Amino acid sequence: MKIILSRKGFDSSAGGYPSPILPDGRLLSLPIPDQQSPVTYDDIDLPTNIVSDLTGNKISGHDGAHLDPDVLPESTKRQVGWRSLFGQFGAAQSHLRNQGVGPGDLFLFFGLFRRSEHKDGRWQWSKTPPKHVLWGWLQIAEVWSAETTRLPDWAQSHPHAGREDLAGNTLYLARRQLKLPGLAHPLPGAGAFPNFKPELQLTAPDARNVSQWRLPRWFYPSQGRPPLSYHQRPERWQQKPRWCELQAAARGQEFVLDSAHYPQANRWVRQLISNHC
Repeated sequence: MKIILSRKGFDSSAGGYPSPILPDGRLLSLPIPDQQSPVTYDDIDLPTNIVSDLTGNKISGHDGAHLDPDVLPESTKRQVGWRSLFGQFGAAQSHLRNQGVGPGDLFLFFGLFRRSEHKDGRWQWSKTPPKHVLWGWLQIAEVWSAETTRLPDWAQSHPHAGREDLAGNTLYLARRQLKLPGLAHPLPGAGAFPNFKPELQLTAPDARNVSQWRLPRWFYPSQGRPPLSYHQRPERWQQKPRWCELQAAARGQEFVLDSAHYPQANRWVRQLISNHC
């Protein structure tokens, strides 16, 4: 199984802001703006005015939202038969194809988050720094080429549907149920972590920048094992007694790790999803 750390949601370049961690600890990954999307922020189940307040009215509820990856049934109105989908295109999709990503592989979505608060009737950012946080997952059942696959009716509202202008436009259909070695009870094939937990944080607690990550020690690419893709340069990695540190690539959306070379990855993913979904 390949595990893909997939950067999705608001950040400093897409949307211009982090996604919020709500005062009660809920993680709320905000879809990036997309004026061609048939779905607006007002169509999505979000706290009232949160997008306009946190962006200083640069983005309103009437603006199009790129609801992708689309993993929560309750996010918006659904047609009968709806299933979780994720779309990719361009250089990022070429990278996934070149890495051999396909059915059975697992996306772990991460994004830039910052704590928020609600005061005097408005949403605002707290005085805490932003950080990279894992917020959801999707295990692939099927890979659809948007150019050659006739999409079902329920998928037509997805922002990658009908987009012939997107080079290599591809959709990843989620499994109905997660299939991982040693999984003790049924879990959905895609979903979102409801609440922030320290175990979901990628950015090191004492980091100088959000891309300075603290990862389990087994991530370190020793003994000739291929490293997390986009992170081949040895100077990006530091091995510590109880963990390893990585200066994550500032650019790039899809970072692929092959668990065939990192067997500990299967247990890590299983525990992450089982303990925090």
